[in-house]
Amino acid sequence: MDDNLALMNKLRQLHYRLREQTKEKYNRVNPFNENLFDWKEKGDFCGSKNTTIYDSATIIGDVKIGNNVWIGPFCMIDGSGGLSVGDYCDISAGVKIFTHDTVKRALSGGKCNVEHAPVSIGKCCFIGTGAIILKGVKIGDHCLIAANSLVNESFPNNSIIAGISAKNIGEVIIENNKVQLNFKRKKSH
Repeated sequence: MDDNLALMNKLRQLHYRLREQTKEKYNRVNPFNENLFDWKEKGDFCGSKNTTIYDSATIIGDVKIGNNVWIGPFCMIDGSGGLSVGDYCDISAGVKIFTHDTVKRALSGGKCNVEHAPVSIGKCCFIGTGAIILKGVKIGDHCLIAANSLVNESFPNNSIIAGISAKNIGEVIIENNKVQLNFKRKKSH
């Protein structure tokens, strides 16, 4: 029992020290596990260069992640049906990307199979906090997906995507290294 108590005290001291270092360096207070593990190492482990993947993010199956990608805390990245993410994408906290569903299996009492379909996310995309992308979706390059959107269909390059179910609400324009977001105007009745 004394060994357990000693180990707990050492872990507590490590926690306090890492918390102080993180607060000083990044001005944030993370969960203990996020301070323990190197976010870039998880990106390297997944085959990417200069990619940050928070320790609390879950990555399943056949996932190909480009370089210079940022995957925030508490994401669910499901590649059981195949998933590719292009270079320079930011995937915000709590995003869920699914390449399978069990709807028909459940409704049929197990007589139907789990359905899989790949998801593809182009390069230079931003996916907002809490967005959900469902199986079979293809997102073009330079797309913005708004927070809390449910994306259940594909969208071309330069789309601004928002809503439940998500719709194209505008266009991303990039000229002379500047980004402009042009939103479609709602028609008045």
